Amino acid sequence: MHPGIKELIHSFPEKPGVYRHYDTKGRLLYVGKAKNLKRRVGSYFTKTHDSFRLRLLVKQITDIQFTVVKDEKEALLLEKNLIRNEKPKYNIQFRDDKSYPSIAIKNEKFPRVIFTRKKNDDESEYFGPYTSMFYAKKAYETIIKLFPLRTCSLALNKENIAKDKFKVCLEYHIDNCLGPCEAYQSEDEYMDNIEQIRNILLGKSDVAIQYLQNKQVEFEKELEYEKAYDYQRRIETLINYGEKNTVVDVQIKHIDAYNILSVPEKAFVTYLKIRNGAIVSTYNFELKTKLDESDDEVLQYVIEQHRNDRKEHENAPELVLPLPIEIGNVKQTIPKTGDKKKILDLAFRNLISQKQHYFDIKKKQAKKENNAERILKQMQADLRLTELPLHIECFDNSNIQGTNPVASMVVFKNAKPAKKDYRHYNIKTVEGPDDYASMEEVVYRRYARLLKENKALPNLVIVDGGKGQLSAAIKSLKKLDLIGKIPVIGIAKRLEEIYYPGDSYPLYINKKSESLKVIQHLRNEAHRFAINFHRNQRSKNFITSALDSIPGIGKQTKEKLLNEFGSVEKIKRATVQELALFVGQHKADNILKYFNS
Repeated sequence: MHPGIKELIHSFPEKPGVYRHYDTKGRLLYVGKAKNLKRRVGSYFTKTHDSFRLRLLVKQITDIQFTVVKDEKEALLLEKNLIRNEKPKYNIQFRDDKSYPSIAIKNEKFPRVIFTRKKNDDESEYFGPYTSMFYAKKAYETIIKLFPLRTCSLALNKENIAKDKFKVCLEYHIDNCLGPCEAYQSEDEYMDNIEQIRNILLGKSDVAIQYLQNKQVEFEKELEYEKAYDYQRRIETLINYGEKNTVVDVQIKHIDAYNILSVPEKAFVTYLKIRNGAIVSTYNFELKTKLDESDDEVLQYVIEQHRNDRKEHENAPELVLPLPIEIGNVKQTIPKTGDKKKILDLAFRNLISQKQHYFDIKKKQAKKENNAERILKQMQADLRLTELPLHIECFDNSNIQGTNPVASMVVFKNAKPAKKDYRHYNIKTVEGPDDYASMEEVVYRRYARLLKENKALPNLVIVDGGKGQLSAAIKSLKKLDLIGKIPVIGIAKRLEEIYYPGDSYPLYINKKSESLKVIQHLRNEAHRFAINFHRNQRSKNFITSALDSIPGIGKQTKEKLLNEFGSVEKIKRATVQELALFVGQHKADNILKYFNS
């Protein structure tokens, strides 16, 4: 235990809160919540832990901070936000490389119902997420068919509608909207429909069916049989939609079922939402475990986060689980036989599929990594390098017709492009087209910066060109005292010759070699990247010089012209009347005079 930790814990309050473990460098290691801060934090240092990783965490703790909160719910919220924003080293992390679609009822007058993959803090209601886009679209299409809603984003408040600010659009004329913008549909009627949509999304289709049946009876009493028939068709649609959900048991009303399957450093959890005896939605969680957490710890964490993310009325009053957890005043059922056990078995079959999918991906990744390692070892042998070229950087210049000299630097990691690390350079210190001096400048700028920022140097530097460009790069590396610290080679285009510093004779690699293919790929990428940047620069300079030379045309007018016409060529072809619409007669005359002189 680090000196002072015991005294620090002694000062902790016996209240609910969130604690944070830090190491000697002030890095956040772990965030946790507690009903009793003093007791929970103290347990890290008084117990003998079976988990190697937990013992490792405890050894690294040199400082602990805490925040007292009102209750466990506030602690859960704070813990969640800290983990999401700070990403502590040892906390469980939800897999976040895939966002699933949800259906949202927007928080606005005459709410829209939309698909979304993001949850905003706008107090809208979110239903889902759906792991299947097919079922998400099916749910959406069904509710829109039953209850037509607006799709526009107009500000439909009473004042605007009363002032006749809006006109119905095509959606109204094809019966996809009932025209609330012109008060053809009242707000009360619209919100009744929203309430029934909410019921369907919550799995309470029986409530929505009862509502539709009541409307049908009303129209039959008023002898409006066409409208009554329309509601009969809606009822059939909703019943048909409900029947397509997997029926479990009509006696089982509202439950949330979770099951878990763990593998080393990974846990999979499947959630089944059951309402009125049918599975109305499912969701799969994939988590990285950091401290060899037990299944009950992971399951508790997932369920707390999941239930907290949803509105209170979306959570079922009963949980069906494979093992007991600590989760407050919620009924837990741990079935051994019967229909609820069948629900858990169904969830487990889903977990087996998740696990298999995960290992299939791992196998593919391992195969790719093995291929990359084999190629890099071949490169190391072919190029006589002392270490694997895991990180390669390649430079190229571009100054077509001697104008706008630029350079590019591309990066390959594990024999694959790392496009986020690509860089381009405007040449600053060289006058005119001088490839050697340009290469000297950009190599110096690149590695002077890496040294200044204390970042890792590459395992290999490639310059596009022969002995001249290579010598220019070597000059810069000498200035930075990097000779011997970074291997550098040049590749000449004509015969794909590889040049080394101080060696007059080039190396020829077999044309079919994978090493040469990677080097060619690097060279081609650097060339492409440089050419594209050069074209953009020339285009910008042409536009600037062409329009900036016109009397009375400033920056705002130039931007306005380009936004309206799209290019200088189209501005040239425009009539004086067309130009005058946007910049006035005087400036239009000046533009026309300039281009026609």
